[in-house]
Amino acid sequence: MMSITTDKNRAKKQFFPLPTLAEYMIYFFLYSVLGWIYEVVLEVFIYRWGFSNRGALTGPYCVIYGFGALIFLILLKNLKTKRIGPGRLNLTPLLVFFAIILIATTVELIGSYIMEWTQGVWMWDYSEYFCNFQGRIALNPSVRFGIGGMIILYLLQPLFERLTGRLSKKVLCLTGGAIALLLLVDFLHMILT
Repeated sequence: MMSITTDKNRAKKQFFPLPTLAEYMIYFFLYSVLGWIYEVVLEVFIYRWGFSNRGALTGPYCVIYGFGALIFLILLKNLKTKRIGPGRLNLTPLLVFFAIILIATTVELIGSYIMEWTQGVWMWDYSEYFCNFQGRIALNPSVRFGIGGMIILYLLQPLFERLTGRLSKKVLCLTGGAIALLLLVDFLHMILT
């Protein structure tokens, strides 16, 4: 009887993916912060508009980048590992690149509608860009997001996985929980003020 109970408890622990959720929360936060840094660098150093908080929330993070990165990680994980192409020619990275462009453009378009609905405006305007739709999406930023997504999938994510792999489950869960709490408080502050 004791072994059945132990086996049930072990199965529950294996089924409940708390460490995995915590890892994804950490990845979400890291990519949100990196997205904020990317936006600020573009604004201050490339376009020379001056500094402004480029995130929808108070903290130094753009959550749309976090959502986009997680969607890349989840949807493209299997494609990235396949080898597609004739003979020695591997077309997988090219397919991943175009998939990232499609996903990023869709996330940006949906994000613009969500921001407009919740805040009255969205935080970018691509009206002056070639091949744009309502100033919400455009070819140039979509290609840049494709390049950024390749950097995420092939360079940053393996590094982040090695770093989170070194954390104990307890530290992983506490860190993921603290990040979730921080983002929740920031989100509540945004909608209540």
